[in-house]
Amino acid sequence: MRSHEKATALWPHFFNLRMPQIRAFHMSWLAFFLCFFAWFGIAPLMTVVRDELKLTPSQVGWCIIASVAITFVARLVVGWLCDRFGPRLTYTWLLICGSLPVMGLGLAHDFTSFLILRLLVGFIGASFVITQYHTSVMFAPNCVGMANATSAGWGNMGGGATQLVMPLVFALFVGTFGFSAAMGWRLSMVTAGAICLLTGVLYWRLTQDTPEGNFRELRAAGKLPDPSKKSGGLAAVCRDSRVWALFVLYGACFGIELTINNIAALYFTDYFDLGLTAAGIGASLFGLMNLFARTLGGALGDRFGAYWGLRGRVLWLFMAIFCEGIALMLFSQMTVLVLAIPTLLVFSLFVQMSEGATFAVVPFINRNALGTVAGIVGAGGNAGAMAAGFLFKGAVAWPTALLILGGLVTLSSMLTLLVRFSPEAEAEARQELQSALDRKRRSRPSLQPALSG
Repeated sequence: MRSHEKATALWPHFFNLRMPQIRAFHMSWLAFFLCFFAWFGIAPLMTVVRDELKLTPSQVGWCIIASVAITFVARLVVGWLCDRFGPRLTYTWLLICGSLPVMGLGLAHDFTSFLILRLLVGFIGASFVITQYHTSVMFAPNCVGMANATSAGWGNMGGGATQLVMPLVFALFVGTFGFSAAMGWRLSMVTAGAICLLTGVLYWRLTQDTPEGNFRELRAAGKLPDPSKKSGGLAAVCRDSRVWALFVLYGACFGIELTINNIAALYFTDYFDLGLTAAGIGASLFGLMNLFARTLGGALGDRFGAYWGLRGRVLWLFMAIFCEGIALMLFSQMTVLVLAIPTLLVFSLFVQMSEGATFAVVPFINRNALGTVAGIVGAGGNAGAMAAGFLFKGAVAWPTALLILGGLVTLSSMLTLLVRFSPEAEAEARQELQSALDRKRRSRPSLQPALSG
């Protein structure tokens, strides 16, 4: 979607909540943070759940796979919904409906019920696609990579925060209020789900679809084409080999992040003999790198794009993914905690920079079907996590599984050779970038606040 009202900078207006672009930015990353928090809220408590429900290693592996399985389909559907109904309504209903299985997880009483509910909780993982869609339509090409990366990175940080916070919430229910361990982890999940429900209401109240207004009003005024008449639909996107290359590449970064979020606490418990809280702290370090790492990846994508065009964005993506694979292989060989933690941080840095680099490219693939492209590429992350999950079902030791994943990630970086742009697309991107930079340099009136109810 093209718009002359897209914000040309993020940081100078960071606290100007009168701007719809800035409200969308803050609400999108916060909503994604809370979804991610709830999505993986059970992961740091799995040692308690495993003991209570008497789960075998194979059953734990199936729970890891289930947590990301339905998100694959959900992201495809949500991308399509964004193109048709806008990110505001799509996010609102995702948060409200997604909160139900999160709270419902507290009702699990055996492996089967836990597995089904863990599968349904993964539905809220589709929130990523809406976050990237909303910031893509709100920010201009000179800063869209940074805006996308920061909103997604701060959202992903929920995966690290939950590793640290959920054991404390559990301890509050058990130690302070006197509930049993079995009741403690259930109440912890109910709390996480209730917060998502409230956020859904706030998203509807505080955001709008585009800088000019909501999809419904824009279509009524003839300013936005009817979705059924738009070119560049699902069929055109599916025929584009670049989309599927990015699908695999995103699986090699975000898919790996999802996998680490699922296994990190158990990994530190089983291989480094850490307790529940200490393992949670160690695991949280991986996700908390999102505070800046994904932003850095997107910002560098914008910088490479400013110097070398769209091919520069792809070059940076190759470099980030390649280094990620090498770092993962190194981490898999660490047997001493004092070496494992720094290596984990380096690995995390490249994982999240790769994610930011990927979505510094996505907005330029097919502007007429941004939601569909973002949905397919986003689903690649879950496909990668699902595939990786089969390595953690007990057939091989977890360090060996991580070593194999590192090698596959390194090889996947070569798929960037398939992500190419025509001279016309390069010229159009440069023209749009120059136009955004010119608008940024000019003294222009502040954007009028637009708050829809």
